[in-house]
Amino acid sequence: MNTTSASSSPGSLTDKITTLVKVLRSEVPECIAAGAIDMETGMLLAVETVDNHPQEVLDLLAAATLDLFQGRNVVMIESIWKERRGIIQDSHYFQEILVNSDNLTHLFIRTESRDDVVIVVVCRKTVNVGMLFAQARRVLKDIGRL
Repeated sequence: MNTTSASSSPGSLTDKITTLVKVLRSEVPECIAAGAIDMETGMLLAVETVDNHPQEVLDLLAAATLDLFQGRNVVMIESIWKERRGIIQDSHYFQEILVNSDNLTHLFIRTESRDDVVIVVVCRKTVNVGMLFAQARRVLKDIGRL
């Protein structure tokens, strides 16, 4: 298993994120990797995988996550939709994004307590998507208060 985290002091945000990622990795069905990305910096905060992936692959995942949620076009679309729906608060419109590749399913979820942190859960393509969402949301609800 591969685990990465920024710093380690008891009860720190880093410890909470590391625990969250480990629990996601172990409790989400067919999960092969889980991670957390800081949307302020685009940095990978923690990752737990079944294989050792090169750091550049993990860095690309973090960059892609940042682009998915805060790329120029996404921000523009969010702004237009919020304006048309009369949403005034300065929150993000997109909270969850599901991406299917040839072999994998990737679920990206903005954490409720800190919208500057997005978790990523990567599963085999055979995963039951309903169970993926249910388990990921349950884990976030149970221990996702960052």
